[in-house]
Amino acid sequence: MGERVDGMTQAREFPLPDLGEGLTGAEIVRWLVEVGDMVTVDQPVVEVETAKASVELPCPYAGRVAARYGAPGEEIPVGAPLLAVGPPDDGGDRTRSDAMAQADGSGRVLVGYGTTTNTTTATASRRRRPTHGTATAPDSPAPDGSTATARTTRPGTDPVPVISPLVRRLAREHELALQDITGSGPNGLVLRADVERAVRAAGAARRDGEGHGSHAPGGARRPRTPLIRPTATPAEETRVPLRGALAAMADKLTRGRTEIPDATCWVDADATALMAARHRTGLPLLALLARICVGALARHPELNATVDTEAREIVRLSAVHLGFAAHTDRGLLVPVVRDAHTLTARRLGEELARLATEARAGSLTPADLTGGTFTLNNYGVFGVDGATPILNHPEGAMLGVGRIVRKPWCHEGELALRDVVQLSLTFDHRLCDGGTAGGFLRYVADCVEQPITLLADV
Repeated sequence: MGERVDGMTQAREFPLPDLGEGLTGAEIVRWLVEVGDMVTVDQPVVEVETAKASVELPCPYAGRVAARYGAPGEEIPVGAPLLAVGPPDDGGDRTRSDAMAQADGSGRVLVGYGTTTNTTTATASRRRRPTHGTATAPDSPAPDGSTATARTTRPGTDPVPVISPLVRRLAREHELALQDITGSGPNGLVLRADVERAVRAAGAARRDGEGHGSHAPGGARRPRTPLIRPTATPAEETRVPLRGALAAMADKLTRGRTEIPDATCWVDADATALMAARHRTGLPLLALLARICVGALARHPELNATVDTEAREIVRLSAVHLGFAAHTDRGLLVPVVRDAHTLTARRLGEELARLATEARAGSLTPADLTGGTFTLNNYGVFGVDGATPILNHPEGAMLGVGRIVRKPWCHEGELALRDVVQLSLTFDHRLCDGGTAGGFLRYVADCVEQPITLLADV
């Protein structure tokens, strides 16, 4: 199944696999191999970021890297080629080398793809030119760290050397013509710094022109002619692309707010006994709260459910897959503890700790971030008392926990300082009425005030 790719004989393309969960593409984070490198079967060759997680992809072929398609920061659709791998002797004429023959024996398989190329997918995907060199001439890094060089030509102009899609996108966002920008890189290569410099110059020229104009010889006033087209975006703005986890969270929150008629109820509870139980058992507070959630859902299964809008049915779920909000450098993530209803408080604590650690390290898989049925949101760690969170679509409910603070509280008929927490329940009002939601939240509050209440359900 050898192919000819831009003069490279017998090169085999490795397309971006289907990583599951309905993902349609991924963004290249970094390349782990260079053009000309030898790779073995199942060797990780590129790190990509999907809407769910960062993943290192293993190549199913062995041989020499003939081409890389795409630069860091570029989004690649599923099925489009990522890498071309040729025989070890790039200049040879044989149809398949011994190393290439190992390709069919690849042992590492990610979700959604196997050890051979899906002919239909590869054919249907758009043909892409390699952006990181060829087998005969390994690419050299440019001053800004990129190795991809493309040339774009407009009628009547000389070709303009441009680095990767990043520079072209930056110029496009600021409505700058690349042929009007002088490149400072080798052979006139246009770098990111050149575009940013042009953006600043355009802004200064526009402001100067608005304030003073310019004068022709002899004192005649004439309009200032900008060297490049002015930008429509103020230079003071900072724009952050919605990609990867940010894009996934934005989409999920938008659906949660627009598709679910949610409501929130809340109650203050005396958490003094809960804090004492935490110290006696050595269990994390989040583990105790998770166990309380599981107990409450056993009593009120109406809230461990979702709504099938097309079938116009409420779908009640027998298993509790408990999600919990985790703040990371990649933004808000919601890892999921599978089958939380089968775990003790101690096992819940272990799973919560493991998933939180992997979330911060960016090593969670897409499966770790999907399939939740109920979410626990401990926003008290941010020092706030309460919130009205947006539901994690398609889940039907979320328990919110505020900070625990010492407050005056009536305890056993007397005023005393106690540890007080505000609890909130946001729920899909289609699943139940306020009575059921209130009953759920009241049970949670009772368990917080008297953790021994949980023993009745053990």
